[in-house]
Amino acid sequence: MKLKEVVSYLESVAPLAYQEDYDNAGLIIGNPEMELSGVLITVDVLEEVVDEAIEKKANLILSHHPIMMSGVKKITGKNFTERIILKAIKNDIAIYAAHTNLDSIWGGVSSKIADKLELKNQKILAPVSNQLMKLVFFVPTNHADETRKAVFEAGAGQIGNYNLCSYNVEGEGSFRAGEEANPFVGNKGEIHFERETRVETIFPKHLKNKIISALIKSHPYEEVAYDIYPLENAFDRVGFGVVGDLETEMDELRFLKSLKEIFSAKSVRHTKILNKPIKRVAVCGGSGSFLLSNAMKEKADVFVSGDFKYHQFFDAEGQIIIADIGHFESEQITKELFYELLIKKFPKFAVRLTEVNSNPINYL
Repeated sequence: MKLKEVVSYLESVAPLAYQEDYDNAGLIIGNPEMELSGVLITVDVLEEVVDEAIEKKANLILSHHPIMMSGVKKITGKNFTERIILKAIKNDIAIYAAHTNLDSIWGGVSSKIADKLELKNQKILAPVSNQLMKLVFFVPTNHADETRKAVFEAGAGQIGNYNLCSYNVEGEGSFRAGEEANPFVGNKGEIHFERETRVETIFPKHLKNKIISALIKSHPYEEVAYDIYPLENAFDRVGFGVVGDLETEMDELRFLKSLKEIFSAKSVRHTKILNKPIKRVAVCGGSGSFLLSNAMKEKADVFVSGDFKYHQFFDAEGQIIIADIGHFESEQITKELFYELLIKKFPKFAVRLTEVNSNPINYL
């Protein structure tokens, strides 16, 4: 199997279009045409992880955190990033990262945390906007099924838990073919009226070229009439954080202790106990303090995340418990997430989890 096959699959699950501007997700090192011998999954790429990949004959390291977030102007081995790059290239090891794009998808990092806590009625805590577009096209009625199917297969028509969604109106279209035209119906130089269906459907904007290509290839007309409109609707399948409900409410201290056990956290930093049961829970993998106001608007009893600063704990204002389990502790589940994705798609391929603990923070 070639590297480009794994890359294509990962980016179909977590599109690079969903990463933040500051991020550097995607293929960082490696030739897409290289043959793969195995994959080593990690949260962070350390020199020890590259050594482990060499030992285990895995020539792809799949990481949550990119080894570099900004440009590298020189590669002399003066720091750990440059040494990793040199060692990976020297040993023909590719490095791929899925970071904020994996954080923001439905079924991504925060969803995995919510699943670990067995939350019900899950939804994205902060859905993104301006990521959807509407496609409107006109097609001969007896060809509408075929063309709709093509654009659906390209990724259009998904609304929440529903797919193949479209709105259809039948009417009559008219046109006159010029002398250089090759009309599917009608005659050159004569006005023609045809029973047509107006089809409306939505799609994520990063799929625009793919969907328009599918439309044109499947449409019988020489010239396809279509319109594209940008939408401001919230995209409830993409965004940061997840909120949901415990099946049975839980005592606050018991819940906090359960976080330590579930996520193998050495400690849980939290705001004061409010003496009310925990039922509604908001979560975000990694650094989630920017979502505290969203958790409060959702009336969550507790917000589980990492990397809260001292003064940010005051922002809870006695309305919610902040439970900081640590950045690494909240994102270590990405290894499990990557593993499940790859094994499901490539069940016979060698996929291993790193044995290196890449957490840079230690506790006494």
